[in-house]
Amino acid sequence: MTALSLSTTEAAALIKPIDTIGFGLGPANPNGLLKALSLRQDWENLVVGGALMLGLFELFDHKNVHYRCGFFGPAERIQRAGGADIQHVPAGFRQFAPILRRLAPRVMMAQAAPADYRGFVNLSLHHGATADELRRAGSDPRRLLIIETSDQLPRTRALEGYPNEIHVDDIDVLVAANEAPVALPVATSTNDDEAVAAVAATFINDHATLQTGIGAVPSIVAAALAQRPLGAFGVHSEMFTDGLFQLHLSGKVRNQSKGIFDGVSVTTFALGSRAMYDWLDGNEEVAFGPVHVVNDPTIIGENRNFVSINGAISVDLYGQVVADTIDGRQISGVGGHEDFVAGAELSLDAVSLITMASTATVKGEVFSRIVSELPSGAVVSTPRHHTAVVVTEFGAADLRGLTVSERAHALAKIAHPQFRDELVAAAESAGH
Repeated sequence: MTALSLSTTEAAALIKPIDTIGFGLGPANPNGLLKALSLRQDWENLVVGGALMLGLFELFDHKNVHYRCGFFGPAERIQRAGGADIQHVPAGFRQFAPILRRLAPRVMMAQAAPADYRGFVNLSLHHGATADELRRAGSDPRRLLIIETSDQLPRTRALEGYPNEIHVDDIDVLVAANEAPVALPVATSTNDDEAVAAVAATFINDHATLQTGIGAVPSIVAAALAQRPLGAFGVHSEMFTDGLFQLHLSGKVRNQSKGIFDGVSVTTFALGSRAMYDWLDGNEEVAFGPVHVVNDPTIIGENRNFVSINGAISVDLYGQVVADTIDGRQISGVGGHEDFVAGAELSLDAVSLITMASTATVKGEVFSRIVSELPSGAVVSTPRHHTAVVVTEFGAADLRGLTVSERAHALAKIAHPQFRDELVAAAESAGH
């Protein structure tokens, strides 16, 4: 049965006052539909499951709308601070799919590039964890699949064996919203960020396969490699960033010696500049796959010379990493952080880098981001046994194979000099 073509307002009217909705992370967000749903005030109990909104929507300010979120961004933080019922569901990106299956939202939504001559819409910038659930909703007469399309979205290549298309006959409702993909502002970096990136780059050799996480430093590293003599890189990264885009433009991404998925850069979603989105349109160099494949640590571990680069908020002397909360307050999510850290453990020629400036300044006071112990209420993103190398502007602490005491001393040595003596003193008692 061919999909109905409706306006955003008409499609929004199909949602019941008591209902459940699911959608994917970031670039999968159906922004036109969310705007239309924000115009309604008749909600009695609307439960929404999603992640990383890329805009502010009045829908979530309604007292009877409850947003269950797998990954916070600025929008979630702002609206939650304003009183919206936005609750974090702790989960890695690979766990989003089974969580969605348990929630089994009556309505699934996504944005996509319009149907081609064969009748297939293209999931564009996000394959992620939702593609299978979208198809389940479309094939279930008790559920509703609404796809919002835009001519401004690129058509992207799928990883072989994992199609990122849905035929219009398998969709209940098509909405031509023509929303522009959300472009991230150009990331600003500090001198400390640049220094951290320079240390991290020393772990990267010719023919390395790269993963870069969200944040300034990982993207800076990728962009800096475009200006260096190294080359012939491969890419296997949950998120495709502007740094990786610049690395492609430099001609230094070859994807010839990864050992798995050779010939293409592998990712599960892309988020960056409009120039990057335009470059991805019809591009055969980048393949989008489902997160259960892209983020599988055993698959990640099959890449040769793999280097994983992720950020952190703080690390204690045991090597426990805090990356998604500040003082117990949710600011992001686990995402694929632990998957790539764990995947890099599985091969002797791989390494996981946890990167961060050594200090943070809050209300004029300078704090060390390497701490003797985590404060009460801190939430560990990555446990100590997965942490390999921690990088600050003062060097790198390679924790692999070290004892508890040796790890503590290695971490203290790369702390800011202002805090180093007290951390060295604390390291003396570690492991005893």
